[in-house]
Amino acid sequence: MTVAVIITICVLILLAYIFDITASRTKIPSIILLLILGFALKQITFLAGFQLPNLNPILPILGTIGLILIVLEGTLELDINRSKLKLIGTTLVLALVPMIILSFALAYSLLYAFDFSLKYALTNAIPLCIISSAIAIPSSRFLKSSDKEFVTYESSLSDIIGVIFFNFITLNEYIRTISFGIFLVELIIMFIVSFFATIALAFLIAKIKHHFKFVPIIILVVLIYTISKLFNLPALIFILLFGLIVQNLDEMKGFKFIQRLNPDILDKEVHKFSEITTEFSFLIRALFFILFGYLIQFEDIINLETLPWAGGIVIAIFLIRAVFLKLLKLRISPLLYIAPRGLITILLFLSIPVNQKILIVNNALLIQVIIICAIIMMFGLMFSRETASEPIYTKEEDKDFEKESLFDVV
Repeated sequence: MTVAVIITICVLILLAYIFDITASRTKIPSIILLLILGFALKQITFLAGFQLPNLNPILPILGTIGLILIVLEGTLELDINRSKLKLIGTTLVLALVPMIILSFALAYSLLYAFDFSLKYALTNAIPLCIISSAIAIPSSRFLKSSDKEFVTYESSLSDIIGVIFFNFITLNEYIRTISFGIFLVELIIMFIVSFFATIALAFLIAKIKHHFKFVPIIILVVLIYTISKLFNLPALIFILLFGLIVQNLDEMKGFKFIQRLNPDILDKEVHKFSEITTEFSFLIRALFFILFGYLIQFEDIINLETLPWAGGIVIAIFLIRAVFLKLLKLRISPLLYIAPRGLITILLFLSIPVNQKILIVNNALLIQVIIICAIIMMFGLMFSRETASEPIYTKEEDKDFEKESLFDVV
């Protein structure tokens, strides 16, 4: 039995690798193939008469680690300078405003249909309104660099803002003025913790001479994230800041404590760290979606009770997105299609307190929205036509954003 399990896991991971390297040619997001692979594995084990233990508890563990590594992987590729200010502002608006509009629109729809409180309706609506960086970032890997950068910023910010929004609604029994004050204090604490933790980890990356050091760094990142979550702090902010600061330490040479880290040498170490993070995130992401596909019930995919809701939610997602892409004067294709739901949606759905759950927002609805969004993204990427010289904005970017470091003014 042990040999069979090891062989199966090795074959599954190798197939996931093949899906990943062929995605640039097929334009099929690897998530779809991984879900199919997991679902097919379930049918094979059933026909073969294998009895596997309950794998449901493993899903949130893989999902949490995967979310950390995927956001970290994305931010370790981002450079920050003045020329990026417009991009960051645009992606922040696109990540925040459509999510808020969609969350309240869906919440009021649930409120009207099932007569729940607005708090409970929002708790159930928010997970479906967040772009999944776990799917968006890998799917954008074969786009041109400007689109890939845009998707990385937008989906990472969507994850972070979405988790903060979800926790704020879920953890506050009543939304009062003091709730916003406590929330602001939590944000400030998280920024302070993130800054000092990042400097400490950067110091370890620069100074540790042992023949292995990056795995302990990744474990420390996961540990800091998890401890922050225990105190209900917005822990994803730490992942975002850690990745951005470590990647852009060479832009902060004006600070004396940064000079002590020897940024030029540290850059090489960060590059190695980024490569290892990418390898780990691929492994965890592949296992997560294969397991999720394995746990999918066929009855959930064809559930006719939730299908109209899933269709309405998907239509709203892409309609609101198209409107804001137009308002922000951005190209529609391929950005319109990269709005997947996935890992973060599943994690937040599993985090909804039992007493706040709404029956219609169930596994079937979740699976249908995830699959429909992934299929739309697949066909959108297949048929989108872009050229390497085509700008992401529909008009010329402002000339005021000179290509110099944000920290040059310090």
